[in-house]
Amino acid sequence: MQLDSSGFEVLSREECLGLLSTAPIGRIVFTDHALPAVQPVNFQLNGHSIVIRTAIGSKLAAATRHAVVAFEADQFDPELRTGWSVTTVGRARAVTDPDEINRLTALPLTAWAPGSRDHYIVVDAEQVSGRRIIGGAVARRQAHSAPATEAGHAEKPFAGGPACR
Repeated sequence: MQLDSSGFEVLSREECLGLLSTAPIGRIVFTDHALPAVQPVNFQLNGHSIVIRTAIGSKLAAATRHAVVAFEADQFDPELRTGWSVTTVGRARAVTDPDEINRLTALPLTAWAPGSRDHYIVVDAEQVSGRRIIGGAVARRQAHSAPATEAGHAEKPFAGGPACR
């Protein structure tokens, strides 16, 4: 097990994607009028892609077209002081291909928000990183037995350029 300098377990890309697949809600981070914006969304992991349903004219749909966005999901148990957080970065795209729309419609992704949500946004997880918080005494024991590191990004580069950290 690899720990970062704060004593959190560094998760592999595979562990991160596995945890993402269990989360019902995440947060998409995008730019809205040159300012950062965060919106909670329900989503479905489809391979290495995050699929979100939204309204076609929504602020989210407009802001994420061909944009680089971040996506985060987490789960915590405050009593046990355990939990995890996974962050991805990738390009968002609106789905317009009828065959792809039909495939995405078959996913178990039902919008929680009211109204029509027939527009799909797909975020390809190009960079993935995650940490697990190990509760109380367990974390202290493991922090003393393993070297700290700042590593933990499992990523693939953006098309046409080097990977960003």
